[in-house]
Parts: sequence; C-alpha cells; structure tokens
Amino acid sequence: MKPVLRLFTLFFLLCSLLMLQACSKSDQASQPNNDVSAQPDKIYKWKLVTSWPKNFPGLGKAPETFATYVNEMSGGRLQITVYGAGELVPGFEVFNAVSSGSAEMGHAGAYYWKGKIPAAPIFSAIPFGMNVTEMNAWLHYGDGLKLWRELYAPFGVIPFAGGSTGVQMAGWFKKEINSVEDLQGLKMRIPGLGGEVFKQVGGLPVTLTGGEIFTSLQTGAIDATEWVGPYNDRSFGLHKAANYYYHSGWHEPGTTLEFIVNEEAFNALPGDLQKIVEVATRAVNQDMLDEYTAANHKALQQLVEEDSIEVRPLPDDVLAALKTATEQVIAQARNEDEDFDRIYASYEDFYKKVKRYHALSEQAYYNNR
Repeated sequence: MKPVLRLFTLFFLLCSLLMLQACSKSDQASQPNNDVSAQPDKIYKWKLVTSWPKNFPGLGKAPETFATYVNEMSGGRLQITVYGAGELVPGFEVFNAVSSGSAEMGHAGAYYWKGKIPAAPIFSAIPFGMNVTEMNAWLHYGDGLKLWRELYAPFGVIPFAGGSTGVQMAGWFKKEINSVEDLQGLKMRIPGLGGEVFKQVGGLPVTLTGGEIFTSLQTGAIDATEWVGPYNDRSFGLHKAANYYYHSGWHEPGTTLEFIVNEEAFNALPGDLQKIVEVATRAVNQDMLDEYTAANHKALQQLVEEDSIEVRPLPDDVLAALKTATEQVIAQARNEDEDFDRIYASYEDFYKKVKRYHALSEQAYYNNR
C-alpha cells in the first residue's frame, strides 16, 4: 500500500473511532438516572421501622429477612437497618415516620392507620372476608395493589404486601364465653374493623401494641385479647395471663402485613435496586406464611399438652351476631368514606367470585379429607 493511501486509511479509522466514542457517550448521557451504570458503586443506607418487638418470631423476623435478602441481592449496595417498635418511633407511628422521610421504610399492618385513612383496613383484614390465598390473588392479579397505592399516594408512601399470618385465633379470655351476653362491657384488645364489630355487639375494643398486651391482660386493664395465633401468643406468654383460648379467627381470616416505602427514597434508587426491593417483598410475603404454617401447630400442641390450656370454639350464636355486626359496620363505613366504598366494591366483587370457586375446590377438599 502506498504511504499516502496508508495515511488516509489510518486517518479514516481514527475519525470513525472518535465518532463511535462520541456516540457512546451521548447514549450514556441519555440514559435515565435509575440506570445502574450511572452510579454502580454508590451505597444506599435505609432505616426500616416496625410495629413489632425486635426479632419477634414471625412478625419481627420478616423485616430482618427482608433486609438480609436485599443486602445479599444488591451486593451490599442497599443496606437496611431494622428497628423494632419503640427503638426509633412508637409502633403506631410507623406510617408517619415513613411518610415524613424520617425512615425510608416500615413494616406494620394497614389497619393501624384507620384513624388517618379509613379505607386502610381493607388491605389488612376484613372480618369474615378473604383468606390469605384470596387476598394475595386480589392484590397481585386483581385491582388490590393498584388501589392500595392510589390510597397511600397522597402521603408519599408506596405499599407492598409484607407477609401474612394466615387465619388467626379468636383470642384469649379471662372468662368463659357462652353467649353474646358474655361480651357485654368486655374490654378486649382488638384493632381495625374487628374492633368496630366487637363494639357493635357490646364489647369495649382497646388498641394496644404487641409489647403492651401481656401486662395489660395480666393486670386486668383488659379482659381479653387477640394477638395472632399459637406461635406468637405462646412467645408472649399470654397463656399465663388468661385461661380460655378461643377459635376461629372471625376478625382476621388472612391478615396481610405491609412493607411501606417512602416514595422519594424509592425513586432515588437505581432501577435494579428498585426491582430487588419489589422481589424481596414478594419473597418475604410468602416466607412469613410458611413460617406460621410450620410453627403454629407445634405451639398449639405445647399449649395443650404442656401448659394445659383448653382450646374452645366460639358459640354459634356469638359468631352469628359478629357476622351480622360485620355487615352493619362495613355498610356504615361505605356510607361515610368514598375511598372505602370504591375500594370495597373491588374487594367484594373479587371475593364473591373466588369464594364460589373455592367452595368447589379448597373448601370441598377440607370437608372431604
């Protein structure tokens, strides 16, 4: 090749390389801020506040598991420190802390925000409503999650399903419950719509965080309490403060817990870390139910065989009265709050359809096995 031609060829190749490099830089600059390539080495540190005692079985374990999953999947780029109820904020202040940005994340139950957001309890537990399988289906394959996020959006909070206890027990009572009359004037720790229903039949609902329950029951400040089920109830020592343990859990048939995230903090994450948060919540949502399913039957056996606790069903007339009261409470809530009415319409439509199918499948199987 002649020297002149060789120089021209080299000049052409150099120009081409410079043009390609310039295009590459332009393409990178046009990428959104949430592209992981923008800040691949940045470390994000979040605080996660909860409504539960630190590391408490089930409820308290779930946020710790979540933090571990996120740390491992992100290679340490998103580090989450979990705080139990009262360590940074009281258990009932979790929503406010996340909304204000004083904590990036929280783990609690939506029915705790009933005073602030009347429709919030729909996303936790409806008395005589959907079980955990049905609730998860409505949230993730119906309109549930979309409606939930619309409800929380004015507060700058993004909700995710954060675990379920499954069907809860009806609770611990210091005296026998033989009829509806035995509920009159009875002081019971019971939150959310269940508390409104209990009030409707003559009881006196009391709202307490988990850490306050045992002392209140032991000292007589309350006459009864629901908490979760054998696994958690025995851990709290509730069998040492009350003699009668009743089922079934009419008030919380498949209680959904929630992870809530500050919207500004979430939007500041790169896209891959946002996806890690989402996937980790879905994993913990299932893991908590698995833990309760595995642990409740063992704890119940210990309560009966080692602690000599008598487990009883609530009388039929009591359950009938509670069911009638539930219909009245929901009707009133729909009349008083537009969001409640709109969201419950979706919940009810899904519930009616899935209940018909489950009558032929799950319920029929339970009856036959």
